[in-house]
Amino acid sequence: MNRFAIIGGSGLDTLGPLQISARRQVQTAYGAASGPLCEGNFAGSPVVFLPRHGETHRIPPHLINYRANIAALKTLGVTSVIAVTAVGGIGPEAGPGRIVIPDQIIDYTYGREHTFSDGTADAVDHVDFTEPYSAALRSLLIEVAPDAGCEVVPHGVYGATQGPRLETAAEIARMARDGCSIVGMTGMPEAALAREAGLDYATVSLSVNWAAGIGGATISLEEIGRHLTEGMTSVLRLVGRAIGTALSR
Repeated sequence: MNRFAIIGGSGLDTLGPLQISARRQVQTAYGAASGPLCEGNFAGSPVVFLPRHGETHRIPPHLINYRANIAALKTLGVTSVIAVTAVGGIGPEAGPGRIVIPDQIIDYTYGREHTFSDGTADAVDHVDFTEPYSAALRSLLIEVAPDAGCEVVPHGVYGATQGPRLETAAEIARMARDGCSIVGMTGMPEAALAREAGLDYATVSLSVNWAAGIGGATISLEEIGRHLTEGMTSVLRLVGRAIGTALSR
């Protein structure tokens, strides 16, 4: 049976519309998850919700225990994960307010525990990561977008940076040359760990600002907050419609 989880990022530390039936503090072999895993009903469908940064947004991107988060979801029987991320726009199609469903990742992070293959198991697990996101989940999100009243960008390359500082203009220029269309701080190693755990995983990325040096303006935290508030409503409609559609088939 398919069981969905939503991982919330900046702007989604709590899932307001979720009718919670249980809150579980899950300990794993890799430590505790970022926060309680909330089980309940969202948009008419049963889901598990996990706040990536904790309920009070206290955990910076480079200190998130990604291994514990994915292991905890696996423990609860989750099979499919929709991860919500706030990003900066690099490509012209990814301006503030746009919703991007990325299909590729470039990892610029360092020093993060990025694999379950840590030498304690009997063998190293080499997973195929050619296509880092679930094709089926991505197709579903793109398919239901019109019914959810959302316009989405159906392709994109997510550049994952270390954070928590924002990038320099030169770093963004390099990322653009590398082919990145959006930039965020939490896309990796979350996606790779989900693949290792055998979970279907896709990302819904909400652009909340132009990245450094793009758009000709200084990055404004006020602007970021405004786009988070305005855009997250559409993101949640999209995610809810996708989960409901998947579970009804």
